[in-house]
Amino acid sequence: MNVYGTARGPLARIADPVATRARARRHERFFTATGVTATTRIVDIGCGTLGLRALEPGLDITGVDVVDRPGYPGPFVRADATERLPFDDDAFDLAYSSSVIEHLDPARRAAFAAEVQRVARGFYVQTPAFSFPVEPHALLPAAHWLPAGLRRPYWRLGAAGDWEDISLLRRDELAALFDGEIVAERLGGLVKSWIAVRPVPADSPA
Repeated sequence: MNVYGTARGPLARIADPVATRARARRHERFFTATGVTATTRIVDIGCGTLGLRALEPGLDITGVDVVDRPGYPGPFVRADATERLPFDDDAFDLAYSSSVIEHLDPARRAAFAAEVQRVARGFYVQTPAFSFPVEPHALLPAAHWLPAGLRRPYWRLGAAGDWEDISLLRRDELAALFDGEIVAERLGGLVKSWIAVRPVPADSPA
């Protein structure tokens, strides 16, 4: 599955093999970091069309997204995680969210983080790092570091997305939201992504 399958232009075609390899390396560490097993109950918040199921179709995963996903191959709930999700406290063993939180209004991120931590006993939340020199949506150097007046025309040269909808996080911003370990994912010695992790508790029911 292509990481930049919905993006536009040659930048996306060039970046896709690199991003696909990086995602595969990240996923190799997913089980060790979280303690997930074949019986772990997972909720994928912001699942898109496949999300974690693209990598682990055999796991017990419930998808959640703000829009309907009629082709999602498993249990699915349409809901907004910045509001109250329709699940009991600790309904899942692990809440998973990949490259979602940077798309949220910063004022709503605390509510999102609270719901992630309410509905599951462990969590795994990945987001691109503000410090990485290439903006991962537009695929343009320093696009996320420019002031708004310069960012708008520059962003149009990139691969995807509206710049107003994306605000990358710093490590301390993620750490302030999640009560867990903050792990750095590196590329070429630079931090490419931050991952907030709280492993599935050992006493979670099988």
